[in-house]
Amino acid sequence: MSITSMTGFGSGRAEVNGFSVYAEISTVNRKQLEIRFSLPRDLSALENDLRKQVQSSLSRGMVSVRLSKSSTGGEASGLNRDRVAALIAAARQLGKEFNINGELTMAQIMTMPGVFDDDASEISDDMKCAAATALENALQALNTMRQTEGAALASELNNRLQLLEEMRQALLPHTAAIEGQIKQRLLDKLSSADLPVDVQDERFLKELLYYADKADVTEELTRLDSHFAQFKKFLNGAPGGGRSMDFLIQEMFREITTLGNKAGSGPVAEIVVKFKTELEKIREQIQNIE
Repeated sequence: MSITSMTGFGSGRAEVNGFSVYAEISTVNRKQLEIRFSLPRDLSALENDLRKQVQSSLSRGMVSVRLSKSSTGGEASGLNRDRVAALIAAARQLGKEFNINGELTMAQIMTMPGVFDDDASEISDDMKCAAATALENALQALNTMRQTEGAALASELNNRLQLLEEMRQALLPHTAAIEGQIKQRLLDKLSSADLPVDVQDERFLKELLYYADKADVTEELTRLDSHFAQFKKFLNGAPGGGRSMDFLIQEMFREITTLGNKAGSGPVAEIVVKFKTELEKIREQIQNIE
């Protein structure tokens, strides 16, 4: 299993009893699943069933679904010929009255209200099946595109994660010296304030060690390693997807910020800034992962 992008498009078609049902579905990123339908009047009663079909395939994203129905040249069951004639006559009359050129096309006529006598709440089983099949074909095409884009995203994120791991390694030589630097800074401040201290005094050494220990970043470095390992699992398709990856990025931000605050030195601060820049780029990318 691999990660899936939330951006994609798919279309599908199915035929029944002289009609063709065409479905289009497009998705963009959104934290929750939101589905919008555009259906012909005589297929509007199918919206709940079609919604469940989409929900069984997608879990996140803004989803736009459009279905249309047209004649394939076969026998049109329930065709209201008087209504069709009236629509064509009305269109021609309006064209003359307002000096508008053009004729109604067959596709336009077939989608107009009242062209078919069938009640919208009484849709044949064949038509229901055709609508479901067209949508399923569209969903399959959509998911194929989303998986292709997801594979490209995974490759990009793997590269950026490797950069983070390299920066974490680059921090080690600098963080190893932090404790000694903290001790020396405290001693220098006491000296500049003309406050004599006995470096052999046990109470003073305890206080010194206390402040130096607060600057230890071993815990932050260990947690970063743990977050890296979990992030890789999600990149490889572990359950959780974009939401879990977004949470891990927030945790990485927290750890690297704490580390930077504790260290306070120039070389560490420079690496921390670069680290956060890469994290922000990753955050932008994972907003598009389902």
